[in-house]
Amino acid sequence: MEYSVTNMFAEKMTENVYVKAFAQGEEMEQREFPPLVSVLLASYNHEKYVEESVRSVMAQKGVTFELIVLDDGSSDRSHEILTNLAAELKFRYIHRENRGVIATLNEMLELARGKYFCTFASDDIMPPDRLKKQLDFLMSHPRACACFGQVKPMTENGVVSDLVDATYMACVPEIHFEEIFLGNKALHGCSEMFVTEAVRRLGGYDARFFFEDLPLYLKVLYEYGPQPVSADLICCYYREHGDNLHANHNRMYAEFLRIIKLYDKHRLYPEAVKNWKAKWFSALAYAQKGEALKKLPQLATFSTAFLKRLPKLFIPRMFLKH
Repeated sequence: MEYSVTNMFAEKMTENVYVKAFAQGEEMEQREFPPLVSVLLASYNHEKYVEESVRSVMAQKGVTFELIVLDDGSSDRSHEILTNLAAELKFRYIHRENRGVIATLNEMLELARGKYFCTFASDDIMPPDRLKKQLDFLMSHPRACACFGQVKPMTENGVVSDLVDATYMACVPEIHFEEIFLGNKALHGCSEMFVTEAVRRLGGYDARFFFEDLPLYLKVLYEYGPQPVSADLICCYYREHGDNLHANHNRMYAEFLRIIKLYDKHRLYPEAVKNWKAKWFSALAYAQKGEALKKLPQLATFSTAFLKRLPKLFIPRMFLKH
């Protein structure tokens, strides 16, 4: 049977007043519906962007959802802004001292009531109808416990690219553990939707790392097998600005190596280490040539992955493709 939100509610609810209201397009407060999807939005020092991010989530149509926002001890005006927004838009809002992104996500995951959930960043924008489209896509793959889509880069001032980030198109139509483990393909952290209980069974987000997405993606793919990726589903307008973590290459790639060490008994682990070291060197050779030279003894290997990137160290940045 073709999936629809109305059909699903009719199957699961003895009283269909909400179904009828939803089908007729009547405006009812989102909190009155049993949420099918939980959106977990971790907020931290994004006073310039957080209102736009929240409003883009609350504008979603065609599926019942809840928005949970947890401000992780912001030192700017985020708390004031979110307090006012929560009163206006009626989403669940929590503010507390800073504990870090992993603790924040696990706290929201514990509170989530939806059968499905996705995370979202407080500086990004959610495209219209993303939740409905992604839910429909996930429901069309009944054996999956997760699905992923695409993102469009956005400038700091909110100008959205016409094109999706080609990096993540390589994962279509499905992503395998080995592809992520070896660093050959990547998934974007704001492009996922999970079956909530599937992630809870794996223990949620791994507090041993400061990255939330890669450890979870590896665990999901390792335990549950390949998961579908849509080429047509735009999940996020991703804001690129100076605070993005990917600018700190040494911290980022050192953590990647710690993460993949969880699978050091895997037959591909030695190759994975060489690949991630080569990617680390490549990022430095493009952005910080002095640092790349300094790290050369640590990152150099005789692998093809490294040797093909070695010339980047000697080529001026203006002639390199990032």
